This record gives sequence, C-alpha cells and structure tokens, in this order.
Amino acid sequence: MNVRLNVLIIGGTSGIGLGLARHYWEQGARVAICGRRPEKVASVPFARDERVSLHACDIADRAAVARLVAAAAGAGGGIDLLIVSAGQYTDAAAIARDRTSTLPVLRVNVGGLDNAFSAAADTMMARDGGKGGGHLVAVASIAGLQDEYPNGSLYSASKRAAIAICDAYRKALAPFGIAVTAIVPGYVDTARLRELNHGDASGKPFLMSEAEAVQRIAAAIARRDERCVFPWQMHALVKVFNLLPGFLKRARKK
Repeated sequence: MNVRLNVLIIGGTSGIGLGLARHYWEQGARVAICGRRPEKVASVPFARDERVSLHACDIADRAAVARLVAAAAGAGGGIDLLIVSAGQYTDAAAIARDRTSTLPVLRVNVGGLDNAFSAAADTMMARDGGKGGGHLVAVASIAGLQDEYPNGSLYSASKRAAIAICDAYRKALAPFGIAVTAIVPGYVDTARLRELNHGDASGKPFLMSEAEAVQRIAAAIARRDERCVFPWQMHALVKVFNLLPGFLKRARKK
C-alpha cells in the first residue's frame, strides 16, 4: 500500500473500526480516527504514531462532520478511503423504557451515514481538477437484509436504510470513479456485542472473531466490492427467514 493513502474512519475508536484503523496503519497509510471519545484510544501504541490523528466528532452533527472531513483531507492532501463504522443500537425493551431512544438510532445509522458520505463525496469529486476517485465504505449489518415485517426492529430498518444509502451513492458517484462498498456482517465478537449480551457473546450463531472480520472487510475494500456479506451461513438463515409467514416472523425476539 502506498504510504500516501489517506484513510478516515468514523467510529474508529473501538471494535471493527479500530481494527481497520490498525490494519491500514500497518499497511503504511495515514489514518484519521474519529469518535465521540477519541481519548479511548490515546494510549493504544499505534495511535500515537505520527501517521495517526485522533478526532472528536458526533456523526449526527452534519456541520461537525463537514469540518472533520475537511481537516482530514487537508492533513493528507485529500481522502482516499472513508470508512463509517459508527452505529447505534436499541432493542424493543429499551424503546419500551424510553421512547426517545429511537431517535439516536436514526440520527447515527441513517442521517449520520449520509452526513459522512455527502461530505467525503464532495471532497473526492473535487480531487485532481474534478477527476474524482476514492472509496466510501459503510459497515452495516446482516440485520439490514431482513425484509420488513410487522413489529420488525428499528435497528434492522435503519440498517436496510444504510445499505440503500450505499446503493444510491454508488450510482450517483460512479461517473466520478468513486467506489461505494456496503459491508454486511453477521455477529462479530466485539466488546460492544459482549456488553449487549451480559459479557458473553459466545451463544450467538456463527460468531466471528474481530480479527477475521477485519481481514474480510479489508479484502472486500481492496477488491472494491459493491457489497460484502458474511458469514455465508448467516446470510442463508436470513434468506430463509424472509420466506417465513408473518406470524412466525413476529415471534422472533428483538
């Protein structure tokens, strides 16, 4: 990888985002890591390297995201690769306790993704006198491949929207040579997933290690895939689930 490659990762202070930041740093890239609390990674050894910069930003704040992208582009002479791995999760129980918990899911998973893609696309389209070039990547979820059904989860709906945003941007940016990849993973053994499952996610079907997920994602980005869905077993289960009648789908816990 060329050392001049400039990578911006929003949601890069933990989990898959941090793993990808480490991967691209190891490949010689400049890496800008963004999160609401960048101090979380200030003590991580590679994050103290001169090729790594840490930024605080709320992806739901469109103006703040535009400033972040401008800063990251200015530091490295443009952005070659934007990865958005920031995400917000809530379930039916949380919504029952607090109805306002629905709004952050939309603001981050849908509006935030558009904020990031729009700002980065403007920067990429203006490169090299308007020749464009670059790559936008969103980490969605295999939940987004579930068809809508009565009482389906808000999280699934938000991830369907994220995948659709990728599809729309891909069509819009194709004339500028800008690739768009939707990453659609199943269960990955991150600290956040363990937190949501009382400290142990081992019961999740086809659970994948964080390291393996990062390698699969990086390979898909290198190939400039339009969509990368893994593992195949979870993809197959979702296809079967989509064929079920509505009354069986409604019985699924969310």
